[in-house]
Amino acid sequence: MPPASPALHPGRRAILAGGLATGGLWASGLHARAATTVENLPQPSSVISNPPRQWGADAPVTPLPDPDILVLDPGFGNLAYANAGLKLAWRGGGWLEGPAWNSEGRFLLLSDTIRAQQYRYLWENGAVSVFRDYSYNSNGNAFDNEGRLVSCEHGMRRVVRWEHDGSCHVLADSYGGAPLNSPNDVAIHPDGSVWFTDPGYGDTIVEGHPDAPGAPANRGGVERWTLDGEVVTQFGGHRRQEDHVFRVDPATGDVRAVLTQQQLPDPNGIAFSPDGKIVYVICDGPGPGQNGHGGDQHIHAGDVVGGEVHNLRPFADMMLNGHQMIPDGMRTDIFGNLWCGANGPLGLCGVVVYNPHGRMIGRLRLPRGVSNLTFGGPKRDVLFMCAGDALFTLQVNTQGAAPS
Repeated sequence: MPPASPALHPGRRAILAGGLATGGLWASGLHARAATTVENLPQPSSVISNPPRQWGADAPVTPLPDPDILVLDPGFGNLAYANAGLKLAWRGGGWLEGPAWNSEGRFLLLSDTIRAQQYRYLWENGAVSVFRDYSYNSNGNAFDNEGRLVSCEHGMRRVVRWEHDGSCHVLADSYGGAPLNSPNDVAIHPDGSVWFTDPGYGDTIVEGHPDAPGAPANRGGVERWTLDGEVVTQFGGHRRQEDHVFRVDPATGDVRAVLTQQQLPDPNGIAFSPDGKIVYVICDGPGPGQNGHGGDQHIHAGDVVGGEVHNLRPFADMMLNGHQMIPDGMRTDIFGNLWCGANGPLGLCGVVVYNPHGRMIGRLRLPRGVSNLTFGGPKRDVLFMCAGDALFTLQVNTQGAAPS
């Protein structure tokens, strides 16, 4: 278990953005880089070199294998593609989240939790346009087994599904007679059920709206929670409740808690194994209106039996070189490997990859922490990674397991 968090610490987004300067890290790249470095030969620029690696269309050509693709286990060499490098695909959002691939439309959907917009990234030319001009601070997204978009809205504190005729159907906005907190991430089970996490991370001025004065998620009761939010504050939740992980039944629409705050506090990212028999849930730090150090910042796994979670257990502790990394969004590939956004010190942040047994087998080193990721492209073999206001991509030698 990691040590308890200190009383004073940087804001959550400041930590997730990475860039906290610490000692450098150098590890092997792909198999061709496994041999001992030859002295006196120039080393390629990387995230941790001085000067550091440059990104974007005007950046110098990066040598291959990419020095920021790190193989920790031979199994990762079969997943990484030696002739592909990490790329900055787009930059221009506020805080990008919830990437979801639309197979029919051949585009990537993105949430901007700060600007309360959704964007569409086109596969053919990389053009980005506004998909939904006001998204109520949507965060996690997924296209279900019928191709319908499911979105988690911080602002309205609900989960909605957009039908094929363009109408909006509310899947969940309350539980036990109380409003939801700020639905965060969503995953579609092979049986068609919608699973989502409901911490309080969006109950803030920036990414949604605070509670009403006197409720837990309103600091000192002085936050003016109704500003610029007449619809949100009329229909959205006014007081956060305990954290949960929920399941929406595909036949009845019944909303049921499959994990409680006592079982797993501060749930964040969620994903399923390819066969849907295992659910992975991230347990993160405290949200608005909570006291104490929150969750353990580990990835947990549970067996899915009859729409319920059994045998909840630790899967990965997210420790890297003595640092407790902060996990966020994650996805599984067709072989059952778990790709997870890792946030923390520069040189360590980016993406970490675990095999189905919980062993870290590879890393993608980026200049920022990754909030969420998914597999996209016509073959579902391109990894899309959201990092602050930037979108990174990597061609991989595997495919995403989830519908989107």
